[in-house]
Amino acid sequence: MFAGKKYWLVGASEGLGEALAQKLAGEGAHLVLSARSETKLAALAATLTDASIVAFDVTDPVAVAKAAAEIGPVDGMVYLAGYYDPMKAQSWNTDAVQQMTAVNFTGALNVLGAVVPDFVARDAGHIVLIGSLAGYRGLPGSIGYGASKAALMHMGETLYADLHKTGVKVQNINPGFIATRLTAKNSFDMPQIMSPEVAAEHVLRAMRASRFETAFPKPFAWLFSLAGFTPRALWLKLFSKV
Repeated sequence: MFAGKKYWLVGASEGLGEALAQKLAGEGAHLVLSARSETKLAALAATLTDASIVAFDVTDPVAVAKAAAEIGPVDGMVYLAGYYDPMKAQSWNTDAVQQMTAVNFTGALNVLGAVVPDFVARDAGHIVLIGSLAGYRGLPGSIGYGASKAALMHMGETLYADLHKTGVKVQNINPGFIATRLTAKNSFDMPQIMSPEVAAEHVLRAMRASRFETAFPKPFAWLFSLAGFTPRALWLKLFSKV
């Protein structure tokens, strides 16, 4: 289903984005790779058979619009850009909270604004938003990150509500812990932590499927999927060591 299709991966320079680019390239997709670092993107593109790069900062709406105009119409867009600083309310840092929000949510809005109208006009397209298990319910030490991912996931739900009877496919894909430079900031044990390559295989399988929402890895993801039914006191006790 990906062969010959043009997919724009936003946040593709490392981690899950880099691993997913490798997987999609293996499926025969033409890739447009974006992130802030042109050097990292160029190094990745050099390993792929059919990839171009357009570097920009997702938090800059003018840069996003310019990049979208340069790229032109695409068949699909995967929003993988993310920023994370572990933070408790007791050590609130407004600049860090705003940076997480700007990259994880507002940046996605900038990119969606560049692709959604075209997808709607053509009645075709594939939108994939990479959320997080942390977006399902409030967690200790997740000021900024959890809220921004929850907002992204809610946006996906709203897009799906509007577009599920059209030719535009919308998916939320919500991973757990992935071994990257961001999760390396954590000082606690991370259950079922995955390599980017394993996580990318999960994402690729989800993209092939018709369902709207996918959370992984199981069984850890089941805990979060049922978060809304878990009494708050029990929920907080489960994560008291975070």
